This record gives sequence, C-alpha cells and structure tokens, in this order.
Amino acid sequence: MPSFFQGLMRQGAATSALLLSLTAHAGATPPITSFKAIYTSEWDAGIALKGEVERSLTQTADGQWLFRTYASAMIASLEEKSTVTFNQSQVVPQNYHYKKLVLGKKKEVKLAFDWSAMSVNNDVDDKPWKMDISESTQDKLSYQLQMRMDLKADKKGPLSYKVADGGRMKVYDFNIIGHEKIQSPMGEYDTIKVEMDRGPDASRETYIWYAPALDYMIVKLKQVEDDGKVYALQLKSMETF
Repeated sequence: MPSFFQGLMRQGAATSALLLSLTAHAGATPPITSFKAIYTSEWDAGIALKGEVERSLTQTADGQWLFRTYASAMIASLEEKSTVTFNQSQVVPQNYHYKKLVLGKKKEVKLAFDWSAMSVNNDVDDKPWKMDISESTQDKLSYQLQMRMDLKADKKGPLSYKVADGGRMKVYDFNIIGHEKIQSPMGEYDTIKVEMDRGPDASRETYIWYAPALDYMIVKLKQVEDDGKVYALQLKSMETF
C-alpha cells in the first residue's frame, strides 16, 4: 500500500473521510447525462460478426450507476458492465462483469472492489484471487467513462488511467491526436480523436472518437488486436434521460 494511504490509515478521522468520499456518492447525479445508445458493430470473436451493440448508463435501484455494453448474435454474445458511483469528477467502480459466449464456450470475469480494504477481488473463470488497489483505480470499462468526463473537463492529455486488468494493475495511456469529422448514421460530427499509447513496438491499436456536441459521447471506436481481429463501433442512435 502506498505511503500516502499508510498515513491515512494511522489516522482514524482521515480514514473515515476517505471511505466516505469513495462510498457515499451512490445516489449523486453523474457529471454526464445518463443515456442509451445503439451502435453498428463489427467484432471478431473467433468468427466475424456484425450487428448492433447497446451501450447505456442508467441508475440502479440502490442508487448506483450501471455502465453497460451488450451485443448478441445467433451463435455469440458479449456483455460487459461496470457498476460505479461518482465522487464529484471521479468515477469510482464498485463491480465489473465481463461475459463472452461463443459456440457454447464461455469466458467470464468478475471484479468486486473493496474500498474499505483498498483491494479488489478478481474471479476469472471461477478462479478467484485478491490484489491491492490505489484510490483512482478503474476497471476495463469504467475508465472509458472517466476519460469522457476528463475530456469534457477540457483535460489536454496525455490521459493516464490505472486499471485492474487480468489480476494486475496496468496503466492505460492515451494521447489526444487531433480533431476529425466523422460521418455517422446520426449525421456528421466534429470529434476529438484519442489513441491508446501502447509503446512504439505495439501491434495492437485502439482509437476512440468523442463528439463534444453530444456531451462527449463516443461516436466511433476501433480496436485491432495483435492477431488482426477487429472490434469496431459507430454510433447509430441515442437518447438521453
């Protein structure tokens, strides 16, 4: 545990304040609007699939917020969801769930964040373990929500996020590489184009386009894996509420 948090743990009042800041904002209104968006999609889950993907941010019955991506086809489905709270401009993940089913074969990942112990419980295909986290740790979906909020706050980058991924703490770095007009089924939008920085020798590529006119909604996303498999989204329709 970093020395900063060791110091806090030795001070009961400071510890209580930290835990309150991480857990007491379940019902707080998020800094961005809740939404439901439909994207045209292209994804390779061992076989090439095309269809639609639904992404949404909605409030749950207990006052937390559910950020969810869902796609399905006759022989495959993919669901990724993150339950979060908000501490002002900070996304605080609580639970993460990823499930992919292709031709009867399932991969499932679950994360449960324990902010009182500053740890996260990982369960990948029914193999659980625990690891330490720091205050601003994100999961593999919630960081996208955090980045959207950071761009809305006019952060210039580079943008960097600590992410609990595969039982390790990883750092996801992004560079804002410019502005680009994107033609989508909803029309043409000026966007901020962001590239994930994996280093000069990386063969995996990720690009995300955010539209300021749509409250910094993702209008396009493209990821090319090391093996050449492609995952791509383009905004088709959306509603806010």
